[in-house]
Amino acid sequence: MQKYMIVGGNRLQGKARASGSKNASLPILAACLLGSGESIIHDVPNLTDISVMLEVLQFLGARVRRAGCSVYVDTASIEYFEVNEDLMRKMRASNLVLGPLLARFKKVIISHPGGCNIGTRPMNLHLKGLQAMGAVIKEKYGFITAESDLLSGAEIYMDMPSVGATENLMMAAVLAKGTTLIKNAAKEPEIVDLQNFLNRMGADVKGAGTDVIKIKGVSSLGPAEHTVIPDRIEAGTLMVAAAITGGDMIVTNVIPEHFEAVTAKLRETGALVTIGEDSVRVKGGQSVSAVDIRTLPYPGFATDMQPQFMALMTVAQGTSIITETIFENRFKHVSELRRMGADIKVEGQTTIIKGVPKLSGAVVEASDLRAGAALILAALVAEDGTVIENIEHIDRGYDRLEKKYGSLGARIIRVHS
Repeated sequence: MQKYMIVGGNRLQGKARASGSKNASLPILAACLLGSGESIIHDVPNLTDISVMLEVLQFLGARVRRAGCSVYVDTASIEYFEVNEDLMRKMRASNLVLGPLLARFKKVIISHPGGCNIGTRPMNLHLKGLQAMGAVIKEKYGFITAESDLLSGAEIYMDMPSVGATENLMMAAVLAKGTTLIKNAAKEPEIVDLQNFLNRMGADVKGAGTDVIKIKGVSSLGPAEHTVIPDRIEAGTLMVAAAITGGDMIVTNVIPEHFEAVTAKLRETGALVTIGEDSVRVKGGQSVSAVDIRTLPYPGFATDMQPQFMALMTVAQGTSIITETIFENRFKHVSELRRMGADIKVEGQTTIIKGVPKLSGAVVEASDLRAGAALILAALVAEDGTVIENIEHIDRGYDRLEKKYGSLGARIIRVHS
């Protein structure tokens, strides 16, 4: 078990680089399974979720090595199409091997995946799309078996714009016979990045970033070299850290268009946000103004930034309302913020936050990745010290957080117990 010990009160100042995107790296690493040979992926963050995906690839027979922030994946010797149940349960995104393995090997066996318990994330959209392409799906004892001698292009309408299902269906369709249309597709930047990587492998994919993606199947794909996009959620978390501490921070290696909703809300709170070509500067105001937030699919306000903004609203002047529309169980951080003195009331999928003058340090627990980020932000402004337990959740999405935030002036140490 490891935990963070944080002493609040310091303004965060200086320059920090956002790492490569976790949520872009995971599907791109899975997509390496589609072609035979060595692909090279650059700016892959050093996270436990990434390590699990690399373990999955190795279990399947890929040769994997990491050199700094670059990962080399050689899939030439892969012949296995069944993933170990223990690996699947470690991470939700392990289900992203479903589409590539089915497309390349005509059969795949996986268990239902694990990951953060933030709400129901069923596999039905993934499976419904694969069935439309001709796959035969069987579910028994928690395992999913998908088979198809020949996947065929299909017109697929998604009941909701699921990111994971969009990515899985894209990867299955690139080797299908004919043309596939994915309608009501998710529009996240990470899906655009996956499209770019697939096309580098020799695929014919167009429309990512819109609600209709068109994939013309090809006979085979080869390896490719690619640099993943910056992590917009890590960048957004750093921006909130500057605002909540009244700091002055420049975040580099960003694509500002990817977090425009965060920028708009930060400006509403009174922070000064200056956009550069590939950087953003955030100067916290003398005080924080309360704002209302409603999470929505991209390009709306990201559910992955909701807990961090709730932490910011706990010390805002006035009352704010945050409504969560994506996941029904994403308020687990509320009880922990209350331990620190926050005034938060939950009514269904809505929280009402009355800002307080000060938060107090406490012993709290990270229940999931973004909840852990919220607790860190609250601890940065809390009086006395805060202990955050279960930080393995935080390690899933933030690369060496204590080092990065420490370089900005935060007093944060990792304790091995």
